[in-house]
Amino acid sequence: MRALILAAGRGKRLTNHHNQPKCLLEFDGRSLLERHLLILSQLGVQNVAIATGYQAEQVEQALDRLAFLPRPQTVYNADFNAGSIVSLWSLRDQLRAGGEVLLMDADVLYDYRLGQRLLQSPHTNCFLLDRDFEPGAEPVKLCLREGLLVEFRKQIPAGLHYDTIGESVGFFRFSEAMASRLADRCQNYIDQSRQEAPHEEALRDLLLATPERFGIEDITGLPWIEIDFPGDIQQAKNLILPQLRFLDSPVPRAKI
Repeated sequence: MRALILAAGRGKRLTNHHNQPKCLLEFDGRSLLERHLLILSQLGVQNVAIATGYQAEQVEQALDRLAFLPRPQTVYNADFNAGSIVSLWSLRDQLRAGGEVLLMDADVLYDYRLGQRLLQSPHTNCFLLDRDFEPGAEPVKLCLREGLLVEFRKQIPAGLHYDTIGESVGFFRFSEAMASRLADRCQNYIDQSRQEAPHEEALRDLLLATPERFGIEDITGLPWIEIDFPGDIQQAKNLILPQLRFLDSPVPRAKI
């Protein structure tokens, strides 16, 4: 099992509040990056690759300070101002390297039980779904009909029939075969000069082509938040952080 973390984006909506990569945002003295690595290590996932881009040198310096072993591999996406499909495409070798894959957005503060649910799921191709979300244009939504995933997008097509809807956490698990197919799909986007697309579009293509091969884990009620806007930072500090649980107590700090 390897984990791939997308951490190349600029985070333009936080420009006036944070001028570093979003994965270096700190909560209670720990960056999102450190929290990712601690949780993955505690869950037994030590093979980690990170797509970097905006101020990549700061991420490298943070990894040097944290001194996790084995050190996560970094892959630089020079075109980080394009769509996140390019960051995912930059990890194509890791997607094709064999074995199961976890794909994770870097800008999420979350409880370890989200990762645990993903790893323990009987679905080798799995999405995390939270039914308790604020409707609107921003959340990436998952729709199910009779237990089968039928849509994965911010904008739901008019007339789509579904009986369950929730927000995607931005964490995914893929079988070896599906991870390789995802790499091929990303290559197709690049070949068609569709670099402005979000990476979720490539995932959506695979889902809609073979919905029977995907499942979900409902994590409604577990604390997590994606950090996109200044208000998210305050909500993370005031509401999410106090609810977080860890596998070990106290959580060991990484070597410095």
